[in-house]
Amino acid sequence: MTELLKPELYAVVGTMSAPLHPSLKGGRCMACGFVFFPPQRYGCEVCGRSGDCLQSIALSGSGTLIASATVHMHSPGARPTKHGVKPLEAPFTIGTIKLDDGPTIRTIIVDANEPSLKPGQRVISKLVEVGSGACSILDLRFAPAL
Repeated sequence: MTELLKPELYAVVGTMSAPLHPSLKGGRCMACGFVFFPPQRYGCEVCGRSGDCLQSIALSGSGTLIASATVHMHSPGARPTKHGVKPLEAPFTIGTIKLDDGPTIRTIIVDANEPSLKPGQRVISKLVEVGSGACSILDLRFAPAL
């Protein structure tokens, strides 16, 4: 059995612009066009509209790296958010990514060491195994585009 760690934030299915990469679940204000992540119903950050003005949309799993940093010491109290998930071990790299569809996010970067990452570099989403038990648990990460 395979499950997503945070299915409310991303989906296995990609978008038309990045069909081979998982999509992120975001939203768009139909009044002013503002695109946001994560999805929320509180009101548009730009114009304040809420309710039916906020529509759910799938954001493509591709973007541009703005900055990155490697974490060498992780909080000793950090625990997985779900049973059966391996704790995140240092070192790991965090990236700030401007998604092609608009929002800027912070996420874990995989398949690269920090010195090889450069601002302006293209990155894509991918699902990685984070489970430690019998169940396969996948979480969303970003990696350098090839």
